[in-house]
Amino acid sequence: MQSKSMNILCIGDIVGRPGREAVAYALPKIKKEQRIDFVIANAENASGGSGLIPKNAEEILSFGVDVMTMGDHVWDKPDIFPYLQEHQQKIIRPANFPDGAPGVGWTVVTAANGIKVGIINLLGRTFMRYNVSCPFRALEGIVAQIKEHTAVIIVDMHAETTSEKVAMGHFSDGKVSLVFGTHTHIQTADEKILPQGTAYITDLGMSGPYDSVIGQDKNKIITRFLTSMPNKFEVAQSPGTVHGVVVQVDPKTGRAEGITRLQIPHGG
Repeated sequence: MQSKSMNILCIGDIVGRPGREAVAYALPKIKKEQRIDFVIANAENASGGSGLIPKNAEEILSFGVDVMTMGDHVWDKPDIFPYLQEHQQKIIRPANFPDGAPGVGWTVVTAANGIKVGIINLLGRTFMRYNVSCPFRALEGIVAQIKEHTAVIIVDMHAETTSEKVAMGHFSDGKVSLVFGTHTHIQTADEKILPQGTAYITDLGMSGPYDSVIGQDKNKIITRFLTSMPNKFEVAQSPGTVHGVVVQVDPKTGRAEGITRLQIPHGG
């Protein structure tokens, strides 16, 4: 008998090898303990801390991730361009990039429990490096299409400012099941269910080396702040921690019934 609600795990930005290793360690445990039906992970920094290559994409899928989302680093590794085209139900990039960009910005995938889940990836415009179209208007058109297939819709709002992500949450309330923010790599403590039934968190946090500055070697980052001189960033080599949320969603209505933050250290 199908349960009333389904459990969806959303994993924050995977950063480099430490992030991949942390997800590989934690995901089987989370799926078993939380009875997870579907897994989404942001993977835009999973290869060397910037971008994603096909080999690492396949590795992440092998851990049990169902769909990967991306962000402003999606184009950092050109090898991913054909992969984006060929695996449109496994990986999506921001939907508000111009027409002609490789890949797609949303998809609908059937979860292990037989329920279809719609996933949308959006890119913010404030303090971001790409000139993209309005994510709010992009959302409206996509939601209408996904609603023809399912009421369960998850949005990755990849943006720099908290204000733009908070605004997207309120704008989406009642339209989608969950809006989670990514990009800033720091987990926020504002998880909530909005008045019309949409779960929200400003940032999932990072799945990567916790003893770092947003996943990068802290000494190199501090040196740049002290000197204003450019230097090459490197992924920190400390053990990774998985950050994310588990959301309970009513598959009939698409309304969220609960949201819980997760922080799981590698080996913890």
